[in-house]
Amino acid sequence: MTHSSALDAVKTVTDELTDWLFRQALPTWYAFGIDRSNGGFHEVLGLRCEVVPAARRVRVTARQIFTFALAGRFGWSGPWKRAVDDGLSYFLDHCLLPNGAVRMVTEADGSPLDDTFCLYDQAFALFAMAAAASVLEDRSAVETAAVKLRTLLLTDYKNPVAGFEEARPRSLPLKANPHMHTFEACLAWEEVGGDAVWSQLADEVAELCLAKLIDPSQGWLKEFFDGKWNLAEGDAGRICEPGHQFEWAWLLTRWGVSRQRPDAIAAARRLVELAETRGLNVAQDVAIMELYDNDVIRDGTARMWSQTERIKGNLLLAETADSAVDRERHLGYVVRGARALQRFFETDTPGLWRDRMFPDGSFKIEPAPASTFYHIICAIDELRKFVARQ
Repeated sequence: MTHSSALDAVKTVTDELTDWLFRQALPTWYAFGIDRSNGGFHEVLGLRCEVVPAARRVRVTARQIFTFALAGRFGWSGPWKRAVDDGLSYFLDHCLLPNGAVRMVTEADGSPLDDTFCLYDQAFALFAMAAAASVLEDRSAVETAAVKLRTLLLTDYKNPVAGFEEARPRSLPLKANPHMHTFEACLAWEEVGGDAVWSQLADEVAELCLAKLIDPSQGWLKEFFDGKWNLAEGDAGRICEPGHQFEWAWLLTRWGVSRQRPDAIAAARRLVELAETRGLNVAQDVAIMELYDNDVIRDGTARMWSQTERIKGNLLLAETADSAVDRERHLGYVVRGARALQRFFETDTPGLWRDRMFPDGSFKIEPAPASTFYHIICAIDELRKFVARQ
């Protein structure tokens, strides 16, 4: 692609995805994905928009609050504010524990089902509250709840080296993934005017990633660690997820630009290079789920969310590229990621999606998970912001 055609192609897919979002996805999920009897959001929708009874993971409630808040920031003309307000009421009434943490699962009616502490869910609670704060006229309740949760993490779950524990008493291995979403939440609070502790915590997680989570021998982002952030023993310490390579690259580039840290951007470039050259199903041009650091595939299926992260990681690296050639290459990857993503939207019911592609390019037939909407709208947001800056 020439520079102009690459940028034109990015603009084209951005328009197509925005149109799909506004005309199909948001109306469908507002009409069928909200539980108007119990409050909150349905976990999944059948492929003809049937409601499939299921317990509610708190992370899904959080992600859907984010989705409709971002729809409001986009200027979607639908009733996004009602979705945010109702979702937030369900979240504050049914998902928060007295100590400030969030439970892991509720019944559909909001009654408790699993109060286990899960660091991953705490990260998404913080993230959702930042999104809500960005659109609420009075954000004091969500900001107070977010600070209370953050204080709990810092006082009761702090790891002595950096970051957080998975449980008390300690549960190993420590995991990179919840820290990635904690990082994302802290940057979100930073962007909506949160206090300085959010920025300090973002810095700590970024430094943890650069010092411990990225294996210096090759540049892979690893997933599992012992209690001192050394690689987990055996196969667990060798697992790599291409989708997470892209996602960490997006976050590290944002942070690196903000903090003027070229080392973070260089690490992000290496993460994307590895994912693009070794983490794809080449025949289908999709990012696969898992492989070991010696290129042996552990899970060759392709989840939809990994394709959205391919878009996001490459977009920011295109914008920070040192040369026109590098910019072109990353924009080309963005378009390829967007085209792969659109394949997952090919369903009989407009606005729904497939979640898992098998190595031969066929899809698993299953209900559409609400949890994926956050990934989709976030990628479209990044595309729209990138195009607006050109």
